[in-house]
Order: sequence, then structure tokens, then C-alpha cells
Amino acid sequence: MIATVDVFGLEVTALLAWLLLSLLLAAGLRRLLERAGAYRYVWHRPLFDLALLVVLLGGIVALVRIWSS
Repeated sequence: MIATVDVFGLEVTALLAWLLLSLLLAAGLRRLLERAGAYRYVWHRPLFDLALLVVLLGGIVALVRIWSS
């Protein structure tokens, strides 16, 4: 069964909620990396940002699975 989250009376899949959380975290990390000058060492910035988002989403999903079991 697919997990759902109730957001103001609207049922959305949990993956969408986790994706929104990972987008917020990725935005914060992008700002932090830009201020630190870490993007000088990145070859393809949009690809790096996408990979960052995927890694964060995978980490959130793994944490939720560990926490819920």
C-alpha cells in the first residue's frame, strides 16, 4: 500500500512530501556551497544539483524507512 500524507485535507503521496522536503534542503545546500566557493570544482552545475537532489531524496526515504520500522 502506498503511504499518504494529509495536507490540509488533501491526501498526497508521501514521496511528494519527501520530494518537497529534499527540494528545500537542496536549495539551502546550494546556497551554502555557492558561498563556500565549492562550485568552482564542479564541472556541470545543473547535473550536480540534480545529483544532490537525488541523494537527499534517497537519504530521506532511507531515514523514514528506518524510523517507521
